[in-house]
Amino acid sequence: MNDSVMDCLVTGYEALEAAFELPDPDDRHVLAAAVHSGADAIVTLNGRDFPITETAKYDVEVLHPDDFLHFQFELSEAAVLTAVQRILNRLKNPPVSASRYLETLERQGLPKTVTALREFEAVLAALGPAA
Repeated sequence: MNDSVMDCLVTGYEALEAAFELPDPDDRHVLAAAVHSGADAIVTLNGRDFPITETAKYDVEVLHPDDFLHFQFELSEAAVLTAVQRILNRLKNPPVSASRYLETLERQGLPKTVTALREFEAVLAALGPAA
């Protein structure tokens, strides 16, 4: 993963783990890494495992992936569309159409993101592989 996203791995957080009270103790490392690295948010499908009563103490927001991606889209449509185009260009065996990719995102629980991307589906289809 570090080859794809430079400096994405967090180290040195281990001493903080015991300080956190979470419903699932196996998730403490996630909050510890977020606090240690100064992250603003944890992006997870398991928001219930990170209660606001605990995360707010450390100014860490818990976001559903759909909310996170939708916020990114609001910040920079161009950056998100470029990222989606790169993903579509990597999906070669078999090629995946923009329409099929958006259907997959919707099935994965990203309706806000898909709604925003659908406005650009024709552009993505024109630039991406025809599947």
